[in-house]
Formats: sequence, structure tokens, C-alpha cells
Amino acid sequence: MNDPLVETDALACQLGRWAKREGMILVRKTKILRVKLGAAVAAAALLGGCATKPKAPPGVGVVVGAPLKSEAWKAVATEADRGRIDRLGLAWQEALAEAKKGNGGEVGKEGKLLLPRSALPRPNPTPGSYNCRLITLGKATAKGKAFESFKPFFCYVEVEGDQLTIVKQTGSQRPAGRLWDDDDPTRMVFLGSLALGNEDQPLAYGDDPKRDMAGVLERIGAFRWRLVIPWPQGDSKLEVFELTPVDFSAQPQ
Repeated sequence: MNDPLVETDALACQLGRWAKREGMILVRKTKILRVKLGAAVAAAALLGGCATKPKAPPGVGVVVGAPLKSEAWKAVATEADRGRIDRLGLAWQEALAEAKKGNGGEVGKEGKLLLPRSALPRPNPTPGSYNCRLITLGKATAKGKAFESFKPFFCYVEVEGDQLTIVKQTGSQRPAGRLWDDDDPTRMVFLGSLALGNEDQPLAYGDDPKRDMAGVLERIGAFRWRLVIPWPQGDSKLEVFELTPVDFSAQPQ
């Protein structure tokens, strides 16, 4: 009685593997069965179907990080203002060098206000009224001054939606704009424009490139901030606004 050579799929796979190895002769117990070439070929084909499929190599995981904070303000800023902020260090270098030539004493008296690398973490200012003061450094035009300090004025920080804004409250030229988070933890980016004369509201940033302003806000001490405008559209190379909170009783009405 002839036993079946293949009883299960597993035996079929074994047969195919053996046939591929031994060619045409299959030994089963004590009987020698000569397998025709066609059968051997068929067994080899069977082996191909039974072969274990190789495991796919593990995929390389792609980790998507959080978007950069700077992407938000860079999407709003003009190309010219992105360039101004990128060249902030150069503005400090050139403006201070020119200011120190004839006004080294005045520059030194300002301390951290005019030290480029004096910014501290947590730059977000507290909403409220501030006593502000402007100092300009460097000569961007022939009629500009290398150093000039102006009388104090009032400015105001408030919350609009999920952003902080800064507005100069008094004077014939009143900067106003929004503060944006940045990847640098020691600064916020300022994008704004300039209100002139009796204008009730400043133009929106980008409406008039000649009035646009761009810079960085930094905290330089306890309850002391500065707003630095590099390469402003005026006669200087750098504008530095000092901001210190004022008592409620001293705020402009």
C-alpha cells in the first residue's frame, strides 16, 4: 500500500525543499522512488510558494517637532524687516562704535541699556503704562547724530487676543505694534508702524513700508525692558527705547 508522500502543506514544503537539494531522487523509508524531472521541477516550484517571506525592514520613524515660534512673525514681516532683524548684531556694533567716539561717557552711563548682550530670560512685559525713553545711536545720514537722548514719554502695553501690543501714547510720532514670540527665549519680536500728528490710529503693519518698524523687545533687569529697532527709517542706525512701569497715579489721562 503506497502511503501518500504529501499529507499536509508542511510536508509539501518539506518535499519541495528536499527535491531542490537532492535533484531527482527522493528516499522515503526503505523505498527509493525515482521522481521524474518534471516532478522535481514542480516540487521546486512548490518550494518557491512555500518559502518564508522575508520580513520587511522596520521603517524609519519620522519625528515631527513642534513648529518654530519664529515662523509666525516671519510669515508677517516683510523681507526688508526680516533682514533688519537678522542684522541686529551689526547695527549694535556700528552704532555703538560711532556713539563712543564722541559720547563715550553718555554711553557708559546707560549701563545695561546699551550693552548688546544684556538680555535676560522671560522677556514678556506686564500689561500697563510705562515710562519710556528713546536713545538713538549711529549716523545713517549725514545730518544724523551719533548719540542723542530724548525726553521721557508714556507708552502702554496691553493684551489683544493672544498677543501683547506696545503703543506710544504721547508725542507727534507714536510707534505702535504687536509683540511676537521668538525661538530665542530672551527676546520678543516687534512689528509695528508709526502714527503721525493727529492720527487716531497707526496704520496697520505693511500698509506703508516707509512707516513700518521692526525690532526686538528684551528684559534687561527687574521691571526694566528695552525695545531695540535696528536700521530704522530715520537718521540713526539703532533706536533703543527704555521701558519702566509707572504708578497708576502717574499715568496719562
